[in-house]
Amino acid sequence: MSTKTDTPREPGSAPEPGGDLGAAGSQLSTAPTEDVTFPSLGPLGWARWFWRQLTSMRVALLLLFLLSIGAIPGSLIPQTSIDPVKVDQFKADHATLGDIYDKLGMFHVYSSVWFSAIYLLLFISLIGCIVPRSWQFVGQLRGRPPAAPRRLTRLPAYTTWRTDADPDEVLAAARRMLKKRRFRTHRTGTAVAAEKGYLREVGNLVFHVALIVMLVAFAVGSLWKSEGGKLITEGDGFANNLTQYDDFKSGPFFDTDTLEPFGFTLDKFEATYERTGPQKGTPRVFRAHIRYFSGADGKEHKTAIEVNSPLDIAGSKVYLLSHGYSPEVTVKDGRGKVVYKGAVPFLPQDSKNFTSTGVVKVPGAQTKDGKRNQLGFQGFFVPTFGGKGSGSMFSQFPALDYPVLTLTAYHGDLGVSSGVPQNVYQLEKKNLKQYKTKGRPLAQMMLPGETMKLPDGDGSIQFTGVKSWASFTISHQPGNGLALTGAACALLGLAGSLFIQRRRVWVRAEQGADGTTVVEVAGLGRSESARLPEELAELAAALEPDAPLAPEASPGTETESGTESGTETESGTETDAGTPSEDPAEPTDSDGPADPSEGARA
Repeated sequence: MSTKTDTPREPGSAPEPGGDLGAAGSQLSTAPTEDVTFPSLGPLGWARWFWRQLTSMRVALLLLFLLSIGAIPGSLIPQTSIDPVKVDQFKADHATLGDIYDKLGMFHVYSSVWFSAIYLLLFISLIGCIVPRSWQFVGQLRGRPPAAPRRLTRLPAYTTWRTDADPDEVLAAARRMLKKRRFRTHRTGTAVAAEKGYLREVGNLVFHVALIVMLVAFAVGSLWKSEGGKLITEGDGFANNLTQYDDFKSGPFFDTDTLEPFGFTLDKFEATYERTGPQKGTPRVFRAHIRYFSGADGKEHKTAIEVNSPLDIAGSKVYLLSHGYSPEVTVKDGRGKVVYKGAVPFLPQDSKNFTSTGVVKVPGAQTKDGKRNQLGFQGFFVPTFGGKGSGSMFSQFPALDYPVLTLTAYHGDLGVSSGVPQNVYQLEKKNLKQYKTKGRPLAQMMLPGETMKLPDGDGSIQFTGVKSWASFTISHQPGNGLALTGAACALLGLAGSLFIQRRRVWVRAEQGADGTTVVEVAGLGRSESARLPEELAELAAALEPDAPLAPEASPGTETESGTESGTETESGTETDAGTPSEDPAEPTDSDGPADPSEGARA
């Protein structure tokens, strides 16, 4: 009988190795020690690790996804580069949110620091992915198809038969047949190795290179672009000069001194509308008839610009955006002298029926005594008056069926000489007084040909007619052609990488023990392909005229998908008509075990 005595330990002391057996137990224990040390990467090691992560395909896809997510605010939130007025209005309506958006760069998304960082990281990641793969692919093109595995029966598609043809003749015929089907072939020993589908990797590389081209195109378009707007009344023209634009914005690298010399004149604006039915008032034709020239001494040509048909001239495109009406007025001051005559553009407040507002400013007017008396008129214009009897001004149709102009007159100081920029479509009333007659503000509705006289003999204004105006955008985007080329190449490369299958085929012909030649054909797809067995069957059928079945064999061919008498398959279930095989092993590979790595490499 044995007894065990426990030796008490002090509280907090660590147990001895080996438990209760003491020193002897520690010698018998096989537990691993807990002393684990991690190597320090160092600055160079961390740099290599970061580069490998950045240039991985997983990170490239993640950056591409982030770039698409980051572009969403640029289409939902007003952008300073597109419409600064809307940005100011958004900040006024949403003070707190506008301040947050401003700090995050949401009002200039595409030039913000965070969007530029994603853009540059994606650019670097794609280059880091493509360069090693390109060199690897060049090495594959310069190499030869790999030699046949030791055991072809292990491949997913396999067939075999016996023939009286000589092995060299079979291999020569197999090589000719495979070359005819655009396989790269190479003979090693008693087998021919062939490979096809290299365009799959070409498609992959083209797709990624095309993405880089598109990124470069977008960068070029953002850095060297220019865009400006111009409102032109019939009979007026435009020259591509910075002072001619109503508004102009450009990329940081665009040089305004390099504007190409061209221009055009708006001869007539043609617009027709649906007159009846549920689509009454819907535009049918919006067409601007112009005369344009290119170059300092360029000859004028006539053409028409429509909404979806811009004018391509001198590397820029002229787009038709909108149109409206310009009432023609003649203003006389107190001396009876004509101080203003022309068409004044009015801006539509109703985009459907063109109820419009505008102002007429006459800074050179004087009283009948020769004193300075600047005149200003605030007006409403409707192409088809619909407020008769209601005392209001509104249009009921966009065409010039019943044009009416209402003006309210002011006099005093327009502020045009103060040096402070003014909106040409608004009247600064701070230093102006409104004309009154019998204690009422002077306002009058006028038809074409009618005149409104000002009190105290200060002059008159006559409504003489109506012209149309058109608004154009002149855009210079140098990267558009490059972006289109990149997009087309990306689609072609993606189609190639998806639909082209890379596969390898081996044909082996060896002399059997009975004097006949054993032919083996096997295939392996580098990607999933349901057509591989079918293609292998087609190759075997194409080779059969040069390697016909031996006379004693039944006229059947067996592939991975079926079994017929007289053939030998992957399962090895039959070698003669209805006679079970004693050994299902491969007919030519019984000399030793196969190397498992061969199948993996194939």
